[in-house]
Amino acid sequence: MNQTNQINKTNPLYQESIILASKSPRRKELLEQAGLKFEIMAADIDEDSVPLSRPRDYVSELSRIKTDHIAKRYPDHWVIGADTIVVVDDAILGKPKTRDDAGQMLTSLNNRCHSVFTGFTISCQARKITLTKTIETKVLFKNLSLEEINWYTGTDEPYDKAGGYGIQGIGAFMVRKINGSYSNVVGLPVCEVMESLSTLGIIHL
Repeated sequence: MNQTNQINKTNPLYQESIILASKSPRRKELLEQAGLKFEIMAADIDEDSVPLSRPRDYVSELSRIKTDHIAKRYPDHWVIGADTIVVVDDAILGKPKTRDDAGQMLTSLNNRCHSVFTGFTISCQARKITLTKTIETKVLFKNLSLEEINWYTGTDEPYDKAGGYGIQGIGAFMVRKINGSYSNVVGLPVCEVMESLSTLGIIHL
């Protein structure tokens, strides 16, 4: 892995070396769209080993663990880690493993509002700086018919996404309204992440 991050001279954004501690293609795309240059080092952790707690605390803790896992290996880099969950009736919905799982999740979200929480952590061990924030977005689903649920669960989309749907893909047809950050529902609150990077002096416009 290169120890320096080569900045595209045509890009007016100056930044220090950044690692994204996530293999999520959606987070990668969101940060690239924001103009960031970064390396990817997926944090291989056992998420099931983290005790369930209040949604905000849970995603914050997961984001810190993911970030620390990579930051310890590359202490001179700034590392960004994140975790996203869907919550309804105080229950955390993970990623469905089967079509039945996906159908049950969508049924629980049907014609009602739920919350999407993303916790993100930015850390540099050499500078002894760590910042963690959690962002919540409210999402309202339309009244889905059984046929619509069965059709959607027959696609490939639900099975690598918390809550069993992707707002940035086919699943957009189910979402009637959102209150808060759209990109947070996709997987990373870009506005808040970029503000935090700027506040810490990691990027300079």
